[in-house]
Amino acid sequence: MQLVDYRLLPEEIDDDAAHRKALAEQLELKDPHSFDYKIIRRNIDARARNVYFVFRAEVFKEAASSSSSISIEFNYKNVSDAKQVHVIGAGPCGYFAALKLIELGLKPIVIERGKDVRDRRRDLKSIQQDGIVNPDSNYCFGEGGAGTYSDGKLYTRSDKRGSIQSVLNILVDHGADPEIVIDVHPHIGSNRLPEIVANIRKTILKFGGEIHFNTKLQDLEIENQLVKKIITNHTTYDCSDVILATGHSARDIFELLNTKNCSLSYKPFALGVRIEHPQQVIDQIQYKQNPRHAKLPAASYSISCQIDGNGVFSFCMCPGGLIVPAATAPGELVMNGMSLSRRDSPFANSGFVCTVDASDFKKHAHYHALQGMYFQKEVEQKMFGLGDGSQKAPAQRLVDFIKKRKSLDLPDCSYIPGIFPASLHTELPNAISDRLRNAFIYFGERMSQFLHPDAIMVSPESRTSSPVKIPRDQQSLMHPDIKGLFPAGEGAGYAGGILSAAMDGQRVAQAVYNKINGKLVNA
Repeated sequence: MQLVDYRLLPEEIDDDAAHRKALAEQLELKDPHSFDYKIIRRNIDARARNVYFVFRAEVFKEAASSSSSISIEFNYKNVSDAKQVHVIGAGPCGYFAALKLIELGLKPIVIERGKDVRDRRRDLKSIQQDGIVNPDSNYCFGEGGAGTYSDGKLYTRSDKRGSIQSVLNILVDHGADPEIVIDVHPHIGSNRLPEIVANIRKTILKFGGEIHFNTKLQDLEIENQLVKKIITNHTTYDCSDVILATGHSARDIFELLNTKNCSLSYKPFALGVRIEHPQQVIDQIQYKQNPRHAKLPAASYSISCQIDGNGVFSFCMCPGGLIVPAATAPGELVMNGMSLSRRDSPFANSGFVCTVDASDFKKHAHYHALQGMYFQKEVEQKMFGLGDGSQKAPAQRLVDFIKKRKSLDLPDCSYIPGIFPASLHTELPNAISDRLRNAFIYFGERMSQFLHPDAIMVSPESRTSSPVKIPRDQQSLMHPDIKGLFPAGEGAGYAGGILSAAMDGQRVAQAVYNKINGKLVNA
């Protein structure tokens, strides 16, 4: 087997003969049918005038040899009567931890404050159309976590937290398009993710795990630095091992741990706005085509810079997508982005955020580890207060923000609750406003049409990551103060996205197994 890199024009990508010709040329073979091949990687190169798809393939001398490619198999066991491990949260971290526990012969008891993916839809409709926020069922809370209804991007390519291939194979096994395994920037789509999440739930239940929805963690009983019980709104569970995978927006959990004198630390995070362009503008910038070729996906971008020592960067870019309301409590505004699998919306949106640190919220110093969380909350409540009490969001044309003037009118926007003109250059915290303005001027100089007259800012984009870190021992992965408590995923500060959260869940599940079986090895 040989690895071969080659490229094709968009109109050639579905033509087997074109693939074989390109491979034969790379291998200096006369007969393009003397080998078999398997594509393992696909990307787009749009740097030159002609846009190419760039492929990497495994090439085999004989057709039968292609079957020798290694695939990962998952050996799930019936754990109905096995030792129980309690998992708080049914997001990617919690669910992949549960699957790993089953592999290891342990029984996961998954406790989720929100509803299953099907019932979550009603609450998403309520926040979109009526401005009603259910604090336990929304774009962040519920089965599948925040990623389920906000796109399903799978961009992580670092294996430092675990096996990306394992996570991708599990997703494919539960209904994801197999092409996510080869795409450099795979994307599932919020219309397809719910079914995949539901299928993972069925696997957990089939092999003896338990899942309890509408069940909210309210207290932890700790004796002699050992976790003994978890108290929910419905019942109390005796426990000895708890995986805490509650996500970056579970502020009540951070406050609970703080009242228990459980060690926490402030974690740097980022805050800013969503910027939306017409998708055809981004296509023109990236592909230099208008309209774009039918075989090319909606174009995306990634851009960053340093302003006065602080990073400013695009985040969670959603080509052909929508801006959605991601608040988790009444009286606050939070923006997020999502795309359906086809990415066929006429809009492209991305978070644009800058890093914040303690110097940005000195007045919150008395909150110690939670100071960033309260600053984040304060900004969200202020943005909500600019409106009429609904989920309508303050917005401003990008060119007006730079020139420090209120927009007299606003272009069409994908945000369903609606937008209204606001002077974000004065309403955002001064330091953040200044960093964003300087960064946008810089981006405009390097990205033609970035400062398009119909580009708008919608505020705020504030849930990029957790503002709190829950410490854990590097070897055991347990909290240093509470034996049996395993902080995990985005909410604990150890992941950033679906793939990394899923891998961290697997890693922590292995650490639980090691602890139960007395294995003092690095998880």
